[in-house]
Amino acid sequence: MEKTEKYLSPDQACELIPGMTRSNLAQLRFTGKGPKFLKPTPRTVVYRERDVIEWLEASERTSTAEVSA
Repeated sequence: MEKTEKYLSPDQACELIPGMTRSNLAQLRFTGKGPKFLKPTPRTVVYRERDVIEWLEASERTSTAEVSA
């Protein structure tokens, strides 16, 4: 059985990321540094849950001295 993809609104994406706000998420979209997103209409933005989790996990660090990409 194929798993159904879960799509999230920006508010729902913020709930998955501790400390994230809508404005921070919008800025990350603008700069291209946030999770991948879909834009089915000019005023609608949605995220795949797996893309948000992958983006979050890709930020894993072992030291504060590491330079973020």
